[in-house]
Amino acid sequence: MTDPGPAGRVRHLIALDAQNVLRRLRARAEEMVSLFSRLRDRTPMIETARTWFLTITFSELSLLEPAEQKAVNAFYDALDELRWYLQYTEDMPGQVQTRLSQLLRALEEQHRALTLAIGHPDAEGARVVDAEVVRKKAAR
Repeated sequence: MTDPGPAGRVRHLIALDAQNVLRRLRARAEEMVSLFSRLRDRTPMIETARTWFLTITFSELSLLEPAEQKAVNAFYDALDELRWYLQYTEDMPGQVQTRLSQLLRALEEQHRALTLAIGHPDAEGARVVDAEVVRKKAAR
């Protein structure tokens, strides 16, 4: 694998972040609502939807192609809607479960579009040294 360059590294980190957010939400959705119901604490819901994206800079995003930027924006906009709902909802737990399911489906749809635009995270992740082969002259 060759060095993907700055834009490739940004794509890779975004793909990893998006994958991690979805994995956590899918795995913890039911328990999040249960904890909210019992404890009336939003922390487990908010922490499950945490993202690295909040630390990305405009200059890093500008490395992406416009279509990629659009897909990234759509995914993180859907995630922001979900986070806002979880942070400020006054709904009862049953309604939270229903709305969370709807928002998660929308997020999954945006994730599919994001993956088509920027690709899957690279599972190998190994850095390759770019080198030139130099042949030794044969001894006489």
